[in-house]
Amino acid sequence: MERESSPWRQPIVWLMVALVGAAIAGSIWLLKVAGNGDSIDAVPDEVQRTGQTQQTDLGPDAAAAQRKLGAIVRIDAEHGFVEVLPVSGDFDRTAALKLRLHHPTRAEQDLSLTLAATETGWRADATPAGDHDWLIQLEPAAGEAWRLRGRMPKGQLAAQLRPSLDDGQP
Repeated sequence: MERESSPWRQPIVWLMVALVGAAIAGSIWLLKVAGNGDSIDAVPDEVQRTGQTQQTDLGPDAAAAQRKLGAIVRIDAEHGFVEVLPVSGDFDRTAALKLRLHHPTRAEQDLSLTLAATETGWRADATPAGDHDWLIQLEPAAGEAWRLRGRMPKGQLAAQLRPSLDDGQP
């Protein structure tokens, strides 16, 4: 008389159980990642959505390009300040500037600093974290609208700021 073997002794049964278990575990992990609330396309601008297009005002970028503005932002962690140094263009050296440091994915970690004019540029007391990238935007605190942008990679202490648009001249 031949003995019947249990289905649990067959390798194909264990393969099917492993595949179903992996699919369930992967689905749970994907739901957790998708539901944590982090946006991967964070944009600090006011964006108008019409149909499937997104539009924003590029006037401040065009104004900065026309004036050929350029600057360098520098973090001095040792002394606890952030400094902006003008590189090119016609800046109003007496006016205060607003520096916005945007975390690439977490809006609650964004910083907004008002920089006071100094002999060499503008400065504010702050020590932003260096453990992630920063999206940087510089604009006047009041008055005419222009905007410079840049990116400071993780661990870097300085970044170049320039207009997002080209002025169209060679």
